[in-house]
Amino acid sequence: MLERGKRANGGDANPRQKLPGSEFVLREGQRLACMGTWSLRPDLTFDYWSPETFLCLGLDSSKGIPTLTDMLAAVHPDDRELIVATTEKMIREGTNLEITYRIIHPERGLRIMRNMAEALLENGKIARCVGNTVDVTEQEQLIRELRHREDITLRCNAYLGQAQALSHTGCFGWNISTGHLYWSEETFRILGYKPTIKPTLELVFKRVHPDDLLFVQQKIEEARQAEQMDFEHRLLMPDDSVKYVHVIARPFKTETGDVEFIGSVMDVTRRQKAIEDRKRAEESIAQKTRELERSETLLAEGQRLGQIGSYSWRVATDEITWSDQLYRIYELEIGVPVTMELIRTRVHPEDVSLIEKMKMFHQAQNSGKNFDWEYRLMMPDHSIKYLHAVARATQDQHGQLEYIAAVQDVTARHRAEESIAQKTRQLERSELYLREGERLAHMGSWSLKRDRTFDYWSPETFVLFDFDPSQGIPTFAQWVSLLVAKDRERLTSLVDSMFRDGVSGDIKYWIDHPKQGRRMMHSVGEPVLEDGKVTRLIGNTLDITEHERLTQELRNLTDELRKENIALRGEIDKASMFEEVIGASAVLQEVLARAAKVAPTDCTVLIAGETGTGKELIARAIHKRSNRSERPFVSVSCAAIPSSLITSELFGHEKGAFTGAIQRRPGRFELAEGGTLFLDEVGDLPMETQIALLRVLQEREFERVGGTEVLHADVRVISATNRDLQATIAGGAFRSDLYYRLNVFPIKLPPLRERKEDIPLLVNYFVDRYAKRAGRKIKHIQKKALEALQDYSWPGNVRELQNVIERSLIIGDTTEFSIDKSWVANEPQQPDSAATDHKANERQRIEAALAQSNGKISGAHGAAANLGMPPSTLESKIRALKINKFQFKGV
Repeated sequence: MLERGKRANGGDANPRQKLPGSEFVLREGQRLACMGTWSLRPDLTFDYWSPETFLCLGLDSSKGIPTLTDMLAAVHPDDRELIVATTEKMIREGTNLEITYRIIHPERGLRIMRNMAEALLENGKIARCVGNTVDVTEQEQLIRELRHREDITLRCNAYLGQAQALSHTGCFGWNISTGHLYWSEETFRILGYKPTIKPTLELVFKRVHPDDLLFVQQKIEEARQAEQMDFEHRLLMPDDSVKYVHVIARPFKTETGDVEFIGSVMDVTRRQKAIEDRKRAEESIAQKTRELERSETLLAEGQRLGQIGSYSWRVATDEITWSDQLYRIYELEIGVPVTMELIRTRVHPEDVSLIEKMKMFHQAQNSGKNFDWEYRLMMPDHSIKYLHAVARATQDQHGQLEYIAAVQDVTARHRAEESIAQKTRQLERSELYLREGERLAHMGSWSLKRDRTFDYWSPETFVLFDFDPSQGIPTFAQWVSLLVAKDRERLTSLVDSMFRDGVSGDIKYWIDHPKQGRRMMHSVGEPVLEDGKVTRLIGNTLDITEHERLTQELRNLTDELRKENIALRGEIDKASMFEEVIGASAVLQEVLARAAKVAPTDCTVLIAGETGTGKELIARAIHKRSNRSERPFVSVSCAAIPSSLITSELFGHEKGAFTGAIQRRPGRFELAEGGTLFLDEVGDLPMETQIALLRVLQEREFERVGGTEVLHADVRVISATNRDLQATIAGGAFRSDLYYRLNVFPIKLPPLRERKEDIPLLVNYFVDRYAKRAGRKIKHIQKKALEALQDYSWPGNVRELQNVIERSLIIGDTTEFSIDKSWVANEPQQPDSAATDHKANERQRIEAALAQSNGKISGAHGAAANLGMPPSTLESKIRALKINKFQFKGV
């Protein structure tokens, strides 16, 4: 510290020897406060720098007082312009200066300084500006040095009193433990209280702006947790003026262990108002800039849309300025200097003379006259552009002759005019062709005005009605007189309605042709609207006598063919509906008959049967015979899809509905819209999916997984299962209400062991099918092989039979079909417990129904009706389960 003082005073070891007491105290106070003072004259030259000012800015005092330029060299480059502008404003307007900026100290690096100054007037003029420079980088050190209240008071009064007044910064101390507060004199002045009163938090809150009170109270509460304070807020003074203050404080522990805050409160109203004024000015400038940019954008967009460019030409300097759109029209790079030579490179060679005339006109005129001309451009790709230019002579701001011009690309207009001319020629040619076409087609055209007079008849129209063109166009009454009596009123009424309602007309009628006798005509007319009213009808008339005769003959023939086709289709449907279902057994034919009856309806069908019995074949056959046969048949195996995905598979999902759902995916119900959805193994559906399926069957609507849109479902549902769904319902794994929705029309497929008479047919069918696929020729089926196949119980049903035959054809190499008997050996097997339970449950249900009906099978009170199945199906089950139905007679 002594070394700093020595340097500041020119190297004197004992500054007391040369300085008066008061000046020594002042300089020592500046040194301790890291604050220098200075004086600036109106011509922006310094006439005084205190030694501490040299130390603060890191300048050599031995070189004398620096100039403003020397001082700015120590300032951070980004802050120099701000200092110059603020200083000039203070000198010019006599305002106070308060500015914070950065310097690059040669020894201490980047430092933050704050300058505060006031303008001194002499005889009403600014004589000089006196101010101070404070190194606020050491503010933290200052707060630590103010830990003790008494020491703070002494130092504030002795060294910082003037600095606080100049910088409008007060200091305070607050002991959280005791609640004691200390304010400096400047703090009292900032808060608007007299120094004689005792400082309290209530006095602070009383001055805080009502809108900032909660914020300040929250900061005070945070400070009670020994958190540092650094915030700004507003004060509402008794005269309703508003002050902005910046509070900074740090907690310290006293020797007694109390937590004490030492800090400062700075009046930043001027800075805040300056910031607000600057913001308002910036916002105003930004608003005007946006409006200007928007105007320029609209103008440029208008020029672009209208294909209009503009330019100016100053005659004296030969300076040409183009708009961006004119660059685009000429297809030149925007910004390239424009000269007459550059323009000539684009002008069509035949139109270069126009450019010379334009230039001569510009040079000859002085003001107020327009020049209007058109010329062509030859583009680099040899395409032609047509331009229309309008120029006007004016005077620029310096009184020099200047031409402002607008140039429009009228290529489209020229092409449209050429197109109209070409279309006119084509129209004339078309009219010639039309007349010739009318003559060849025996069709005439005409125009009828609202007063029922014809103003046009084509030549062919005269021929159709046998009128003489040399006598002029006949009247409406003359024309109508040719019609047979029954058609006259009908045609007249149609014409009236066309004029009245402005609708089109189409009518067939008979005429008595003077030469050809009775002829049928077909006239079609359209109304022509002018100012919202029908002014005329334009139409044509065609002689359709021969056409009607041929049409009637064709209609008669078509009726005969339709009758034959209906009968033939009935026979074909009966023969082809179940072409893939092989078998002639009674039980199978009964199943097919039930399927044929339910097919034309939209009834929900439940197909039950063991694995491999052909449930999907029956479902496809029902769809093929239904009214939905032209729409999709979509099959879903409920057992093959994981339970977590089955709902998404059926109803689809939205993008992001679950992990992996990277896009929207339609479900099977959407894919089957208008058609049939086949749910195989429906008994394996999880419970939550059963609920969604029930809603579709009841309400005909559903939602995708992760979606909210309700989708309509026009889908027929056919389901299939190899389970006993009633037993599943009893076990709680299947909903009874869904079962009743699915089981509207049940079909039970018999296992292959119950229709062994169909095995020879199936064997022949599969042998022929797989032999052709393998490229083999089978001439004979071994009798022993066929007997072995008939003796086997076929637990896998038709699918197992199919696999055995395919395997035999792969292994065999002769023209005779045979099998390995070990494949179809009926070895004793432990019955499947589920199948056994199912049979036992089914046996109990049938016996209970027989007992209730006294052994009666069919009829309203028979066992079949009670069980909800056809009598033939019940008879088949009784035989399969070997139940003696006669024992229930009289029970």
